[in-house]
Amino acid sequence: MYTHSRSFVWSLVLLGLADGPVRAQSPDAAPPAPSISVFGSIRSRAYLWNWFGDNPAGDYSYPGTLIRGGLSRHAPSWDWQIELALPVLLNLPADAVLPAPQGQLGLGATYFAANANSSDALALFPKQVFARFKNVAGVNGQAVSVGRMEFNDGSEVTPKDATLAALKRDRISQRLVGTFGFSDVGRSMDGVEYAYAGADTNVTSIAGRPTQGVGPVNGWGELNIAVAYGAVTRQTGGVHAPGEFRVFGLWYDDYRHGVAKTDNRPAAVRSADTNGINIGTFGSHYLLLVPTAAGPIDVLFWGAGQAGSWGTLAQRSGAFSIEAGWQPPEPTAVRLWLRTGYDYASGDSSASDGSHGTFFQVLPTPRIYARLPFFNMMNSKDAFGELIVRPTSHVTVRADVHAIGLADADDLWYSGGGAFQPQTFGYTGRPSNGNGELATLLDVGVDWTVNAHVAVNGYYGRARGDAITQAIYPGDHSACLGYVEIVLRWP
Repeated sequence: MYTHSRSFVWSLVLLGLADGPVRAQSPDAAPPAPSISVFGSIRSRAYLWNWFGDNPAGDYSYPGTLIRGGLSRHAPSWDWQIELALPVLLNLPADAVLPAPQGQLGLGATYFAANANSSDALALFPKQVFARFKNVAGVNGQAVSVGRMEFNDGSEVTPKDATLAALKRDRISQRLVGTFGFSDVGRSMDGVEYAYAGADTNVTSIAGRPTQGVGPVNGWGELNIAVAYGAVTRQTGGVHAPGEFRVFGLWYDDYRHGVAKTDNRPAAVRSADTNGINIGTFGSHYLLLVPTAAGPIDVLFWGAGQAGSWGTLAQRSGAFSIEAGWQPPEPTAVRLWLRTGYDYASGDSSASDGSHGTFFQVLPTPRIYARLPFFNMMNSKDAFGELIVRPTSHVTVRADVHAIGLADADDLWYSGGGAFQPQTFGYTGRPSNGNGELATLLDVGVDWTVNAHVAVNGYYGRARGDAITQAIYPGDHSACLGYVEIVLRWP
């Protein structure tokens, strides 16, 4: 059996840093004193994986640490920021990459394969290097940023209401374009961003090329992919029934012509299709919080349609999410939030009809929506229930149950979060064998904010595989992921 001892020793040695960058201030923010500040973070995790099946190679542990630090300057007319990142991955499993259809047995195997089959990997690279020009052309609230930046779609503006802000962070942001911040490397965007922040309306657009990262620790280079995104977000409803509405458009052009696409066509056909991917995605989201005598009720809708070309095929696909939640009126012993919802992303019903019907999730952070990341929002359907408990203002406990299946049994079981290196497509697909039921997932996470500089978080998820996983992985039909992380931030 694979030994865990070395991983936990290294985990204890490395436990430390922080999650997420320190972005330049909003256009209306006052400049801090002093004008140049030093910031940083360390986030360290100890992972335990046990993939589907009873193969010992799928049972492993390893530590991962992401160190970030830099300088920033804030002034009334323009800001700049320089931030470096140092991911450190140790004791990655050397035997957890198996031939298809079993493939990579968890994210540890993905890291190993992405880093030239190395069990230990680290690299220093520029995470963010940008300048932001504020109040452009004399218009208050208008800003233009140029350089290497992090960007998450759907997070252009934070609602004033705490419930809506939490929904945007956890259920709207990064569905299509994200930093993949859960990974021990992440991704950035080299390009230009425009933003206008009005009293109730925000206009944001960005155009650029994504960096490599997520899997490989070297995040220096760009990918031969172009992305353009634009959105208008408006706050609605006032104080008593706050809401938010956004319309967006996203253009994606992948011109890495030597990389075989992942879809349900035969391998020889896919390899011969060297045309690029050029897809437009258009959609919207709507959030609403309704106060009632029994406690506030929240409603969420997100939807998108796609058209364009998937190599030689015509792209025609769509996805939507419908969710609702209820919070009992205060005061209660603990703060409760009950939520339920249904996510759907179309699949492809025929491998030979000249069209591609699988919804393409582009460059997301899939782990937000699949906390045990063995699936994503491509050819999937997910009915879930969720309980969030806040026993104190510093502790949040979240427990979920998900019934996960495929939207179309003639398509593949997809996983992954988009392109992350020049030679790898970024998504994997395993055969469904004509089955539509994937797994039932139960998980729980605990987040403890010790203070403004320290946080301790933990997670455990267990997926009970159904017909699809049982056909591919004999023996134990469950997959498990657990981790403990410590996050430090300064200043």
